[in-house]
Amino acid sequence: MLAALALGCAGWMAHAAPVAFADLARHEQYKDVKISPDGEYLAATAVVDGQTVLALIHVADMKAMVVRPRQEDDVIDFWWVSPKRVLYTVGMRWGGYDAPLATGELFAVNADGTGADMLYGFRKTGMSTGSHIQKAVAERGYAEFVAAIPDDPDHALIAVSDWDAAGLEGALPTAYRLDVRDGTKTRIVTAPMRRAEFVADHHGRIRFAYGPDAYGNLKVYLRPLDGGDWQRLTEAGGEGRAYPLAFARDDSVAYFACPAGGGFGVCRWDPAKRALEPVWSNPRVEPDGLLHGLADDSVVGVSFTDGRPGLSVFDRNAADVQALIALMQQFPGESVRFVSGTRDGSRAVVRVEADADPGAFYLLDRKTKKLTELFARAAWIKPEQMAGKQPIEVVARDGLKLQGYLSLPPGKEEAKHLPMVVLVHGGPYGERDGWDYDPDVQALATRGYAVLQVNFRGSGGYGYDFERAGWREWGGKMQDDVTDATRWAIAQGIADPDRICIMGASYGGYAALEGAVKEPDLYRCTIGYVGVYDLRLMYTRGDVPQSFAGENYLMRVLGEDMDELARRSPLYNLDRLKAKVMLIVGGRDRRVPPVQGESLHAKLLERGIAHEWLYQPNEAHGFYDEANVAEMYARVVQFLDSNIGTPAATATR
Repeated sequence: MLAALALGCAGWMAHAAPVAFADLARHEQYKDVKISPDGEYLAATAVVDGQTVLALIHVADMKAMVVRPRQEDDVIDFWWVSPKRVLYTVGMRWGGYDAPLATGELFAVNADGTGADMLYGFRKTGMSTGSHIQKAVAERGYAEFVAAIPDDPDHALIAVSDWDAAGLEGALPTAYRLDVRDGTKTRIVTAPMRRAEFVADHHGRIRFAYGPDAYGNLKVYLRPLDGGDWQRLTEAGGEGRAYPLAFARDDSVAYFACPAGGGFGVCRWDPAKRALEPVWSNPRVEPDGLLHGLADDSVVGVSFTDGRPGLSVFDRNAADVQALIALMQQFPGESVRFVSGTRDGSRAVVRVEADADPGAFYLLDRKTKKLTELFARAAWIKPEQMAGKQPIEVVARDGLKLQGYLSLPPGKEEAKHLPMVVLVHGGPYGERDGWDYDPDVQALATRGYAVLQVNFRGSGGYGYDFERAGWREWGGKMQDDVTDATRWAIAQGIADPDRICIMGASYGGYAALEGAVKEPDLYRCTIGYVGVYDLRLMYTRGDVPQSFAGENYLMRVLGEDMDELARRSPLYNLDRLKAKVMLIVGGRDRRVPPVQGESLHAKLLERGIAHEWLYQPNEAHGFYDEANVAEMYARVVQFLDSNIGTPAATATR
């Protein structure tokens, strides 16, 4: 919203105090905002006293009612299932993630804050509600919201995976019609494959089930309208990697992500013809998703990210599209999207955000054309003090084109011989860096460091072949892509070759240490954050190898040659290490257990190699506590300052 001001602020920004680490570490105050089908209420996830709660707001007077989950829980998602009833789910701060992990429980509450009840979950005890009094029953399973049913305000569609029936191969999800008043369930159908996702139409009918099997093959199944057996859609779910996204509002067609035009696309699927017809394509990037109009569930085009966020509309003259274009003109240089709408499209919630702006939510009244600001996601962040992200393209040594981003310190008009941090994303498969506000990037860039990010092969958003090109390339071509991007920044004169550090979390932590041992003269320092340092341990430690699908995943993406995995593990190649090292570890990490960092820590001590060590016993796979994140930022920047902060600090190795 203030991005335009940044153009004239470079002079004073160079002298302004940078944003405090405590502010960068704060969780966004408002995460999601959705309007009720009749437009009378808003629901929002908001942070109050460190806990994410559900706020219910009466639009007429903007009076709010706060619904708090249990003290150890956070609300993580919610859905309007009728004009007066909201379904929501919670997460607990446990497990192997840097955010609350969904418990699979479902709760409901009326729009005015009354009628709160737990409808499904393993902690359901002693609850009853309204005139539908029933004995509370705890259920050992994981429930997910599938869809609301527009013509049935008392029910919603959910999918339940039974824990006791799952086994090592995962569960066969079952779809139910859930009574949102009392939690009673009516079984509809069981999926034809484990770990499947369901897609429903707007009449409350489960129509598709899809997902990867234990060997990574994508499968799509159709459920006939007459309720017969599941049918495999080979033309949609085979080698083409097409999969369903959603039905059009009138259920006349379904939209699929699909191959198109020699690249990637979105197709319409006609139920009568059972054929895919491309409606959008891009030779470089996959769709991010469908572009929604003012009305709930209306589809007007496709969203994608080709460097910057883009959109393609089906009908430029459509009233919803014209409304969106007018808003985009009002917020030049920012991403503008309708994120929630009423049933009739009379009101819609608009989200506006950018690379230097966490964003804000607005309410648009279609009749009056009045746009009212509702909530800023992080009001304490001033976009004019933040670093922007410049999309870049790098050609790898084998000719593969890679996209990425360069963030310069605020106030730097010219990128010349700057100290630089190469920030490698985690995953690695299916994840990517994007044109968005990223506190990790800002913590570095606002302290004077250029930040380079690259979507190396294996990253998401560029198609299945691009992702598969990274299989078994840990320490190989994936690492070379990061190296080639680093050398590109040097060749462009952006980075001072004597002041470069490489940093990352999870896989990025692996790549940071592997980069330091594989290219010992390229990086002056390296920072591994909850990283993997012994690839062989991935087969025996952590939550990935605990399932049949997880074991198969590791065999596909890592390979089974233990000697080769050792050769590509930083832990066994410290003889080549020249860079200064910092290790950051969470003691409760179940995805990458702390033994990975502890083993490297011990090896460095054994060799007498001094290094920075930051261990937080109560954090998991990425720090979540705001105070811990702020401390981490401070420690990281102190480490960078001492190694690459000034030319004087770069003494001869």
